[in-house]
Amino acid sequence: MTHHEFQSCIDACARCAQECDHCAEACLGEADLKAMAECVRLDRDCADICRAAAAILSRGSRYAAAVCRVCAEVCEGCGAECARHTHAEHCQRCAEACQRCAEVCQRMVAG
Repeated sequence: MTHHEFQSCIDACARCAQECDHCAEACLGEADLKAMAECVRLDRDCADICRAAAAILSRGSRYAAAVCRVCAEVCEGCGAECARHTHAEHCQRCAEACQRCAEVCQRMVAG
């Protein structure tokens, strides 16, 4: 497959990485930083795997499905953690981006 066939997944991964980076940075400014520590950790992990997935998809790698499987798993975990922080709008936006990315990656793996 060419990167054009993966474009929706590449776009979802790029958007998710951007939201995760923003969320991690915003979490660092929260009053109760200790309560946000796991969110920051997962945001960073998720942003990294999303960027890696986008790069691998862009190259049309034969490992694209395997990386997307892992990316979906990390996105689900990050999204669940962010969703817990209902007081933080940045976490809610991140949770939505993570869920979307996980769904798109899962479809790519299945299809």
